[in-house]
Amino acid sequence: MKNFDFENRLYVITESSISKNRSNEEVVKEAIKGGVEIVQLREKNWSVVKIREEAKKLLKICRENNVLFILNDYVDVALEIGADGVHLGQADMPIEKAREICGDKLIIGLSTHSVEQAIDADQEDVDYITIGPIYKTRAKDYTVGIEIIKPVLDNIDKPLVAIGGINKNNIDEVLQQGAKSIAVISAVVSADEIKKAASELVSSIKKV
Repeated sequence: MKNFDFENRLYVITESSISKNRSNEEVVKEAIKGGVEIVQLREKNWSVVKIREEAKKLLKICRENNVLFILNDYVDVALEIGADGVHLGQADMPIEKAREICGDKLIIGLSTHSVEQAIDADQEDVDYITIGPIYKTRAKDYTVGIEIIKPVLDNIDKPLVAIGGINKNNIDEVLQQGAKSIAVISAVVSADEIKKAASELVSSIKKV
C-alpha cells in the first residue's frame, strides 16, 4: 500500500462520540459501502489498550475491502498490528523519529494548518499532507478557509487532503479550489444514512 494513490479519494475519520450510538465497525462498514477508500481510527479520549483492540477490528474490515487503514497518533501500535499507516499532528512525534521507528513499513500523514506548515511538511518524509480546518468545526476554534488550498498546492509536491467542516453542501467549492481528496468526520459519521452520505461525497470527488 506504500504506493497508494491519494488522488480523488474520500477519507473518513472515526469519532464514536458523534456516531449516534453506532459502533466504529458499523460506521466503517457502511462508509466503505458508500465508496470510502481511506479510513482513520481517531479516538482522542481512549486508552491505548482500547485503541489497539479497535484498530485490529477496523483493520480487518479494511483489509477485506481493500481500503487503506490509518491509525491516528500511535506509530508503535500501527506497526505492531500491521496498519497501512499512521497520521500525526503538529504537536505529535517528529516525523524523523516516526520514520526511524517504522522505516518504510507505514504511510505517514501529517496535519498542517498554514501554507508555511504545508511547505515544511512537503520537505519531510511524509506520504501525504492534510490542510485544514477549511471550515468551522466542533473541534477547532479557527479556520484556514478555502483560499488556502491553491497556494498550498502551488508550493508542495506531496498529495494534499483537505479537511475540516466539509460536507455535501460545500464540497464542490473545496474541489473547485484544486483539492483532489477530502477527509471528513461528521459529514459521514453523524449522518442518518452513512452509506448514502459517503456515496454523495464520493460522487462529487470522482466527477471533478
